[in-house]
Amino acid sequence: MSGWRTIYYTLLDLPLKLLVRSKAIPANPRQEAGLDPLRPMMYVLPYNSKADLLTLRAQCLQLGLADPLIPLDIDGVILPRYVFIHDGPRVFRYFSEKLESVKLFHDYLDLHRNNPQLDVQMVPVSIMFGRSPGREAQQNQPAPQLRLLNGFQKFIAVLWLGRDSFVRFSRPLSMRYMATEHGTDKTIAQKLARVAMIHFARQRLVAVGPRLPVRQDLFNKLLASKAIEKAVEDEARTKKISAEKAQQNAIALMEEIAADFSYEAVRISDRVLSWTWNRLYQGLHVRNAERVRQLAEDGHEIVYVPCHRSHMDYLLLSYVLYHQGLVPPHIAAGINLNFWPAGPIFRRLGAFFIRRTFKGNKLYSTIFREYLGELFTRGYSVEYFMEGGRSRTGRLLDPKTGTLTMTIQAMLRGGNRPITLVPIYVGYEHVMEVATYAKELRGATKEKEGFVQMVRGLRKLRNLGQGYVNFGEPLSLSTYLSQQVPDWRDSIDPIEAQRPAWLAPAVDDIAAKIMVRINNAAAANAINLCSTVLLASRQRSLTREQLLQQLTCYLELMRNVPYAGDVTVPDTTAQDLLEHALAMNKFSVEQDTIGDIIYLSREQAVLMTYYRNNIQHLFILPALVASIVIGHPGINREQLSYRIDLLYPLMKAELFMRYEKPQLGPVIESLIEELARQDLVVERERRLFFNPTRAFTLQLLAAGVRETLQRYAITFSLLRFNPRINRGALEKESRIMAQRLSVLHGINAPEFFDKAVFSTLVATLRDEGYISDAGDAISEQVNEMSEILGELMTPEVQLTINSASLLAVAPENDPSPAL
Repeated sequence: MSGWRTIYYTLLDLPLKLLVRSKAIPANPRQEAGLDPLRPMMYVLPYNSKADLLTLRAQCLQLGLADPLIPLDIDGVILPRYVFIHDGPRVFRYFSEKLESVKLFHDYLDLHRNNPQLDVQMVPVSIMFGRSPGREAQQNQPAPQLRLLNGFQKFIAVLWLGRDSFVRFSRPLSMRYMATEHGTDKTIAQKLARVAMIHFARQRLVAVGPRLPVRQDLFNKLLASKAIEKAVEDEARTKKISAEKAQQNAIALMEEIAADFSYEAVRISDRVLSWTWNRLYQGLHVRNAERVRQLAEDGHEIVYVPCHRSHMDYLLLSYVLYHQGLVPPHIAAGINLNFWPAGPIFRRLGAFFIRRTFKGNKLYSTIFREYLGELFTRGYSVEYFMEGGRSRTGRLLDPKTGTLTMTIQAMLRGGNRPITLVPIYVGYEHVMEVATYAKELRGATKEKEGFVQMVRGLRKLRNLGQGYVNFGEPLSLSTYLSQQVPDWRDSIDPIEAQRPAWLAPAVDDIAAKIMVRINNAAAANAINLCSTVLLASRQRSLTREQLLQQLTCYLELMRNVPYAGDVTVPDTTAQDLLEHALAMNKFSVEQDTIGDIIYLSREQAVLMTYYRNNIQHLFILPALVASIVIGHPGINREQLSYRIDLLYPLMKAELFMRYEKPQLGPVIESLIEELARQDLVVERERRLFFNPTRAFTLQLLAAGVRETLQRYAITFSLLRFNPRINRGALEKESRIMAQRLSVLHGINAPEFFDKAVFSTLVATLRDEGYISDAGDAISEQVNEMSEILGELMTPEVQLTINSASLLAVAPENDPSPAL
């Protein structure tokens, strides 16, 4: 590089260092984008901008990548390490330079023709300052494609948006592959330049999104739709009001529902949230974001479907997506959050508000469905919580399928872009509402959201530990429907909302698959692992050595027999996990002359069940294997597998587990081998026994399924003693007995007698053939399961369950009055 150019870059770099704070996307380009620092690298930028080049250079030096200002020396030929696809506009057009990118591409391809060992990585890089898409009413502005800024415009962008900038590294293209597969002539070089321009335009659309509508214009378009016109007419007729009044009602509902997305609001909130997260969290871990970026670049309409743990979910997910170079989604938020000042703020950040029920209000349901369809038509990403509300137990809730149904109905209106659902696991080491959840599960009335409650919640904010956002395996709606309902396209109607016969079962199946994929992306961390261990102990206390030994057992299980490829497993030691957990002040420590005892008070134990339940599905099968081996010493593998085959469907429905029955065999075999490797189980003559020297560790592992089996034993005991009990009574009596058992045997898990858990269990019993279509229990199957469960209960628990079951059915069996 010549001396004057060095001076020029040095002088230009000084203000850029002060004004620009860019972010690399992905955060680790070597690992996530596949950049190899050992191979020659050439950077491709959209247009001639020295500010962009120096911003790229700063990120490359920080990430340990090749300096773009240092030329490549290949076989004595010196070539620039960067290339601008377009010369870009100039303030004075006659100073415009000639396009050189094609020539440079050709030079690089020519070198590959002469050197078979050469393989230069061509790395497209987008540098963006600001992400405002503009409004539809601004006719002069181009659509958010590739923006070419002249020198003055770039100066203003750097000055005003320098701290809202990012450097997006795309996956490298092998020039060796291009030379071998397509040749090295000038035509290929021109094609490379054209494809690069399309790529950069697409990346900008991914980051910025489509133009934002003018709110009133959007309302006018919705009012003009055939479906809403018909709904307004029906409203006027059924309520006996004028057409004008019915239309005013429709506009009022649109005002209630619709978001008012503002880029400036997003930018300001990003500053606030960045400051907040850095003080509240010790780290935010994001996994598999590249999946979502690829979907966006491929033109998919993305629907984000996260689990719902906390009110923090809305903000955290939008923050993460924004920092991944993606457009924050429009979010379906509960109408309970539409209070001042949260409602107006959320609305500006993309929230649209939804009522808990649409029953009896056809106008509302039509407007909401049409609004959701309009979001998809315009190309906005959408986020909604399929559980309907926040989980009070830490487990996934049964999905509410109304919004998913409307999503598929929007597809049936003939949209142009494929719709893909992206399941997301959101995990925390501290959920600020956990204490409130525990009170609600114990019978307390849910507090209504409002300004006072919001202020009270903000005052409680403290160290939240680590946060986790894991993007699960996407599910393409069109691909799913083409496989499961080959003629689904015959239902497409551009006007009416269709409800074909296949819709309801397809929606239920898709919803179940999404919940399974959320659990497949779970994150194990210090808090939920330590909670799992301590709650397994009947006294809720362990010595430090016992706790470390059990944590090591869990870590090795997750690493050697992984539940799913997307699960986040801590890459640290049990000792480090424990020290981090103790620093979070969620566990108590008592010291004596022998060593530390780590324990949970009764109040702490109730709260920690929430975190244990976040990952219970990861350990339920190993716990079941351990429980059966302990409860039935000398059992052979076939008998063990038979028992698990019977019990697993109940657990699968309750915990949204991933394995189908045919997959269980190899998984169980792997678990047995791993328990044997850890010396917890020994096998003699194909019979399995627990190792007495490691019995305590195996008992703690088995305790992970203890409360689940006790719940099953309650319901099957009631069925056994009263085969004709109806479904409603079975759920009610099971819950009453579970409350009794929790008091008598010190079970501190609030979800142990949760109504929803027993509702799911009773529904599954019918599906699995324990209850006939007429509603009566099938005694043979019920008795067999009762005996299997009896083997796994302690005598005192079994006695309590049997006694309570007899009392529950006594009035029905003995009509005589009590003496």
